[in-house]
Amino acid sequence: MALIALHSASTGLSALNTDLDVIANNLANVNTEGFKASRVNFQDLLYQEKMLPGVENANGDKRPTGLYVGLGVRVSGTQLDFSQGAPIATERPLDIMIDGQGFLQVQIEDARGANGIGYTRAGNFTLNLDGEIVLANDQGRRLQPTITIPQDAISISINSDGRVYTLQPGDSEPTEQGQIEIAAFVNPAGLKQIGENLYVESGASGPPITGEPATLNLGRLQAGFLEASNVDPTRELIELIRTQRAFEMNSNVIRAADETLRSVANLNR
Repeated sequence: MALIALHSASTGLSALNTDLDVIANNLANVNTEGFKASRVNFQDLLYQEKMLPGVENANGDKRPTGLYVGLGVRVSGTQLDFSQGAPIATERPLDIMIDGQGFLQVQIEDARGANGIGYTRAGNFTLNLDGEIVLANDQGRRLQPTITIPQDAISISINSDGRVYTLQPGDSEPTEQGQIEIAAFVNPAGLKQIGENLYVESGASGPPITGEPATLNLGRLQAGFLEASNVDPTRELIELIRTQRAFEMNSNVIRAADETLRSVANLNR
């Protein structure tokens, strides 16, 4: 009946509304360093089985197809796209880009992630008042392992293998101050998003595999560069148009079902 069409179309509107929210978030973060776009995955719901395929008739012929009526759609999940973003040259020594797989590690509250570690692709770092390397955001998350830069350092340099060097007054050679480690996951799409460009380990991502850059299939570091958001505005706008049209079509189905139900209700008049 039209009632089934009414409910099926309503599930379509609900799912498409979620899709619209995800597209809006992608477009809002088109200039966010290290941001990774998400996409919505859909799946159909249960089916009413009215006739089974393969049922024999009196002549021994088997029915080649069944008769099923679907009950709509729902969002099965959102999937992160971890493709590499474009490099942005900044010429700032504490801006770091990972060329390849992996995440930089920063300290977060223990209640928000396993072992108090968050993972990010954003490499916009700076120094705090103690000379520690921290994320240049509103929280100032400390890079892990912690690396402290002497206050009298003249210059800072970071090699592709993650070694941090400083040059101090009176020294002819730079001094190593620490080693940046990066982490990778078997299933990065399973990481939990907590905002601030941060992810935390989950049961779907698996435990982190940590190591020095350029080892264990981990990416290399590029100092003086940032990784741009991998959101493709053109693709997102196309998806936005497709979502709008699908929303309109489901709205038309609701109108048509409503008209049908109105006609049925008026039969006794």
